[in-house]
Amino acid sequence: MCMYVCIYKLAINMKTLYTGIGHSNSSSNSSNKMALGKSIKMYLTIFIATTCIYMVLYQYHMSRQPLASNDVVKPPLYIITPTYRRPEQLAELTRLGYTLKHVVNLLWLVIEDANKTNPLVAHTLDRIGVPYEYLVAPMPEEYKATKRAKPRGVSNRNRGLDYLRANASEGVLYFADDDNTYDISIFEQMRYIQKVGMWPVGLVTKTGVSSPIIRNGKLDGYYDGWIGGRKYPVDMAGFAVSVKFLHERPHAKMPFKPGYEEDGFLRSLGPLANAEIELLADQCRDILTWHTQTKKNPPASPVNFTRYGQTNLEFIEKLLVRP
Repeated sequence: MCMYVCIYKLAINMKTLYTGIGHSNSSSNSSNKMALGKSIKMYLTIFIATTCIYMVLYQYHMSRQPLASNDVVKPPLYIITPTYRRPEQLAELTRLGYTLKHVVNLLWLVIEDANKTNPLVAHTLDRIGVPYEYLVAPMPEEYKATKRAKPRGVSNRNRGLDYLRANASEGVLYFADDDNTYDISIFEQMRYIQKVGMWPVGLVTKTGVSSPIIRNGKLDGYYDGWIGGRKYPVDMAGFAVSVKFLHERPHAKMPFKPGYEEDGFLRSLGPLANAEIELLADQCRDILTWHTQTKKNPPASPVNFTRYGQTNLEFIEKLLVRP
């Protein structure tokens, strides 16, 4: 406001000067009036332009200032993603990673079923730019050798639980497989879970959805295409757990039992009453996660370097993940 007052006063003073000169010398006042008028106009234009530039620069400077230190920091999220070597691995990690990139205060625990880390995976995680820890947790040999269904991802997830017990004291953990699809709003909802939260997952079994059943605002069972005698017939993508609550259950872990991994882990968190389970996604009336599963692809055939040597395919070949 003071800048505009200065402009006004300057204009008044110049007008007074202009008038005085006009009355002092009538014989030459015509040319003087013209010159002074141009000077007044020029100086006012310069002053106003300088003021506008100053205001723009000031606003830009203020917009670049860091947030105040008393801004609320959201509780951290720990996303545990088991992965293993296969043709789709990098594609699925990329898709999930760029979803997680929209979520603040998050640590991505990518844990591979392997004896050592894969440089291609590490490069992909670096390129995505989400804060991460890349760990390995090979499946025990006794389960690798079985001809029955293998408990995939169990050693990975249990390794993630061990990491959290050693390195985290608050926040929420979530098992996010890399072959699922996620609406980012579910991450903001799960962030404030006190013990355990649950919600529906689409594209699961013949029912097309796995979900808690809510009757009169309370948990009253589960809807799933395969109950199998499980106390908690839910999909891995359909629940999250408070880290603090995990610390209160030091023996909680996931069993090496195909089909019963979720049920076994949730049972190990007991005692857990139905009333303590928080119902997210609009009281389980919305679907915000889907068990999409990428189509399986056969391993890529080797590149014929006799025919394609010294071409870009030499670089592409290094990016093809084979079992």
